[in-house]
Amino acid sequence: MKTVTIAQKTIAEGAPVFIIAEAGCNHNGDTGLAMALIDVAAEAGADAVKFQTFISEEIATPSAGKADYQKKNTGNGNETQCAMLKKLELSFDSFKTLKEYCERKDIVFLSTPFDYRSVDFLDELEIAAFKIASGEITNLPFLAYIARKRKPIILSTGMSTMEEVIKAEETLDQAHNLELILLHCTSAYPAPIEDVNLRAMDSLYHHFKVPVGLSDHTRGSAIALAAVALGASVIEKHITLDKSLPGPDHQASLEPDELKALIKDIRSVEKALGNGIKKPSLSEAKTRLFARKSIVTATPVKKGQVLTESNLTVKRPGTGVSPLQWDQVIGRKAMRDFDKDELIEID
Repeated sequence: MKTVTIAQKTIAEGAPVFIIAEAGCNHNGDTGLAMALIDVAAEAGADAVKFQTFISEEIATPSAGKADYQKKNTGNGNETQCAMLKKLELSFDSFKTLKEYCERKDIVFLSTPFDYRSVDFLDELEIAAFKIASGEITNLPFLAYIARKRKPIILSTGMSTMEEVIKAEETLDQAHNLELILLHCTSAYPAPIEDVNLRAMDSLYHHFKVPVGLSDHTRGSAIALAAVALGASVIEKHITLDKSLPGPDHQASLEPDELKALIKDIRSVEKALGNGIKKPSLSEAKTRLFARKSIVTATPVKKGQVLTESNLTVKRPGTGVSPLQWDQVIGRKAMRDFDKDELIEID
């Protein structure tokens, strides 16, 4: 499998999971709130915090409607998508401030561009990698434009068929993008558990041979942890200061304590996965002595008496001759007298 490096962090099979705290638009257009989200991500131990950079008028027509979840979560069904986005838009100067703040907090700054000017701006800002949203996967000229910036790309694949992902990957490859990460995603906010289809990560991995992860929009942390157990190299999860805040994505996000718990649990799952070699662990060594059994005498045995299935049995502890050697013991003669329930030895 290919490896990808983002801000000196290696993303590959067997490497620590790269955790992206998706601040998105949950700053509600407030730079101060965006900085607070950076604090949350850094304190929780996320590798990166990600925003969304866009010019509202360049990504939606004035009459474009909102998705059902956006209508529900904002409580305003008559508002246009462009009007909603305008309230969530941050200036380029704000993003400069946020990137500098991320550097002070020692966390990787990422942002998803949604228009060409935003791509150029983020490139000039020397962003470590480009994250491409699921909605752009069929926007092949846009994909090629980003790829020509020659930075690592994280591509979300929500709403996509495998054929669409293949076409997107071919477009990126033809534009000479060398480092690609694919994120499986269910583009619903929050995403129903039965629609997640985590096994699609395996399909992406085996077809493209690149690092694969999950952009998780489900409630809670269970699905993200399951993805790590299945081999995800990247986990992206929305964060918020408060799920009750107004805005389209807060309800599908984690609050600060939930993010801390998720990251702690991800690191625990990583440790638990191990190297795949089936052998006793160090912590099991003492347990083996008490949980396993040894060959012992079932009755008193005199010196010279033949050891048979009638005068031998198997009992705890496991500090003597293993039952694995049962056939090697049967038929031998006792070299001394044994009491009942005494561990036998092999001369």
